[in-house]
Amino acid sequence: MLSESPLFKTAKPRFDLTDPADQENLYQLTEQLLAENPAADELKAAALLPEAPLEFKIAAKLVASRRYMQQIQQPLQIAVVFAMWGEQNRLRPRSADNPTGEDSLRTKLQQLSWAAAGTPVNWTLYAVDDGCPHGSGPLAAEIAAAHPQSDQVRVLYLDEAVPTESGPLAGLPGANDSRKAGAIILGCMQAIGDGATAVIYTDADNSVHLGQIGLLLQPYLENGTRVILGNRKHPEAVLVKVEGRWGIGIKLLRHMQRMVGHAIFSQNIRDTQAAFKLYDAALLQEIIAAPTVFDFSFDTDWLLAAIARREPFTRVPFAFIDSAAESASITQGPMTTWETLLGGLVKAVRRHGVPHNEEMARVLDEEMHSAADLELLINHLPPELANASDADLGDPAVMSPTAVQAWIQQRKREEGVL
Repeated sequence: MLSESPLFKTAKPRFDLTDPADQENLYQLTEQLLAENPAADELKAAALLPEAPLEFKIAAKLVASRRYMQQIQQPLQIAVVFAMWGEQNRLRPRSADNPTGEDSLRTKLQQLSWAAAGTPVNWTLYAVDDGCPHGSGPLAAEIAAAHPQSDQVRVLYLDEAVPTESGPLAGLPGANDSRKAGAIILGCMQAIGDGATAVIYTDADNSVHLGQIGLLLQPYLENGTRVILGNRKHPEAVLVKVEGRWGIGIKLLRHMQRMVGHAIFSQNIRDTQAAFKLYDAALLQEIIAAPTVFDFSFDTDWLLAAIARREPFTRVPFAFIDSAAESASITQGPMTTWETLLGGLVKAVRRHGVPHNEEMARVLDEEMHSAADLELLINHLPPELANASDADLGDPAVMSPTAVQAWIQQRKREEGVL
């Protein structure tokens, strides 16, 4: 049994995104597993065991990805896009004065090189400065220029592309008005213009090992599915996430989100914000032609655009390790992020004309005006949701929009703001 093998028993139980040694050990374990060539079902079963070490679980995903990459026969041009704002620490290696450093750009290049080595898959990495005041763009350009694979990196600057009177970014006054989406859209525009067949977007940190791209490419190439959604909520996913950042009121926020986003959540899409998605370039060009938002809620805007087109999608489990120390939801405040997500969702469901709970959308219009309003809710839970399961969230029969509004107003009165 694979679970009795030395590779399983000596695999590490933890993985440090800032430690180059952990990255190298993971490659070694993956290559050893590839050499031993266990059956796919056997490897998956071992990785799903409760006692499976984290390093082994991640390696199992990399093995599955690499095996598929080696089967690809037709030439393919893919683009991997990520946005940078305040990423100057993650871009640099870890050091005494930069303890959260992940050397993320060089790490991504190594991961993509490993995944595609010896295959007809060509790739380009697009790193896009989202108007970063801390020099993320110039730093990335400096790192890329010194790298042997500099020809496979493009560093773009949103402030050089906006304002503009035409194209997908025409509605964005300037780089300072973007909250991630402007940069992602610019990267996608450039990738499509450069001839990419498919576009993958991810985050600037190392939370997603890009050696897993084969997991996204398999349904794209085998089934012709043009929207592939990485899913951290899947039973076969590997998820290490810091959930302590949320208070008990997160259940209410998710309840409101799922009522408004019924078109998404009714299709069992639970992980809307996973930064590991693939879109066919031709479809993506249609989706980003006129964006609804330029902020963190663009994931749901794009999903709703695909759903409105009745575009089939596939959900793929993958490995994700939270890079929480430099997370935007930490630095800008979790409720600022949630205010953006909920507000953008309301705009998008209306824009795309998809079914949604209109009453809940109206309540958000009337009651949610700033992150401060959500701060009143996050550490308190209405009685209606006290025993609600995750599957119950979004069901107006469990807690109606009217009851939600009454609870919000009660919290405002208790805090003296109503």
